[in-house]
Amino acid sequence: MSSETRTRYAPSPTGYMHIGNLRTALYEYLIAKKSGGSFILRIEDTDQERYEEGAVDVIYKTLKMAGLRYDEGPDAGGRFGPYIQSERKPLYMQYAQKLAELGGAYYCFCSRERLAEAKEKAEAAGQTYKYDRHCLHLSREEIASRLANRLPFVIRQKMPDTGSTSFEDAVYGTITVENSILEDQVLIKSDGLPTYNFANVVDDHLMEITHVVRGNEYLSSAPKYNLLYEAFGWKVPTYVHVPMIVKPTGQKLSKRSGDPSFEDLVSMGYLTEAVVNFVALLGWSPGSTQEIFAMKELEQVFDIKGISKSPAVFDINKLNWMNGEYIRKMAPEEFHRIALPYLQKAISNKSIRLEKLSALLQLRTEVLSTIPSSVDFIEALPDYDISMFEHKKMKTTRENSLVNLKSALKVLEEISEWDSKAIYDRLMELAAQMEVKNSQILWPVRTAISGKDVTPGGATEIAEILGREETLRRIRIGIEKLEGIN
Repeated sequence: MSSETRTRYAPSPTGYMHIGNLRTALYEYLIAKKSGGSFILRIEDTDQERYEEGAVDVIYKTLKMAGLRYDEGPDAGGRFGPYIQSERKPLYMQYAQKLAELGGAYYCFCSRERLAEAKEKAEAAGQTYKYDRHCLHLSREEIASRLANRLPFVIRQKMPDTGSTSFEDAVYGTITVENSILEDQVLIKSDGLPTYNFANVVDDHLMEITHVVRGNEYLSSAPKYNLLYEAFGWKVPTYVHVPMIVKPTGQKLSKRSGDPSFEDLVSMGYLTEAVVNFVALLGWSPGSTQEIFAMKELEQVFDIKGISKSPAVFDINKLNWMNGEYIRKMAPEEFHRIALPYLQKAISNKSIRLEKLSALLQLRTEVLSTIPSSVDFIEALPDYDISMFEHKKMKTTRENSLVNLKSALKVLEEISEWDSKAIYDRLMELAAQMEVKNSQILWPVRTAISGKDVTPGGATEIAEILGREETLRRIRIGIEKLEGIN
């Protein structure tokens, strides 16, 4: 076996990559790249009941979107292929039979009915069900006869009867489990396919995997892996069990609860780089206050020692902030390109210069999907309540807003060069002449032309985008609204 660090991401093709899956893949990738090793993709499709058509393509697409380039895999090749478990089926049977010869496994011909009955009896007696090893002592002749008669069978792992099994985890340290609680788990199912636990061990050994990243909910099953490695006389890889990802309420993230997948987050308007950066910090700390990392930086600074034992909280507000930081670092042209589809959802008016609107949005947007609702007033003035003209901080009331809007309308009608700077300068002159605060002019104008209390730009910037005639028309509507109440 080589001394190269080799990690693998081994998803089941169920059509969905939740955030925990992405984090596992990311950590496996970073562990490999930190030491110049190899990152492998292996598809674990032995659970045919959960298999979904097209799910493998989802895995390829997601890893590509996230920037996780694998060195070996089903569509990348490699010297340890095939990299799809169903194509490796004969291997697993060979190794299970070999383990039976070594005394670490045995054939079991128990029917489903017998197993169900035994389980019912145990539960009725208030006991935890555990297979009773009914087939453990079958003679070679009995086994051969039943196999010759094509009786259905599984192959089970023979667990130690006494003592305990310990293993070292890179995050949680030494974990010890009493062998008496371990059941003789099935290695090969009646359909000839391996169980997840067995296929993992065989493939990890044959592919020379050195590090295995898994969720900490699998800590209890790790001894079973170790016992298999020991039975074969194979080297045990480094285990890296990572903490659970939970909601702020403490509940585990799950597809069943409607929590978003990686693709869901991207479709909701989050940048892939921001999501990957955010996921990297779910249960891992760089040991500094830095929070924004490019992938190349993560490849250099990631360290298993920084992984926490405590649950990681999926804080959507933190993700929103981080996404906003990535948006503001983009080149204006690039932001306009990705913002354009969202702008076009809300604005059909071809005369509106959308690139100017993008420039305003880039400074204030956190999630792209909020763009349509933040700019829809450009297309049509909403039917707003005149109470919006009242603002304690801006020192505006309905009464002074009416006076100031009328004055603003007069000076704006006289402007020949319609741009934000010219509009701003003229309104500031008006405020000085009237001896009122700047906000007492700007707030009523912004309210009248937008009908919203939050906009992507100030009054003069919005006025420039709307154009002269539309701005004046909306101000007149505002004046009419205010006069209607007085």
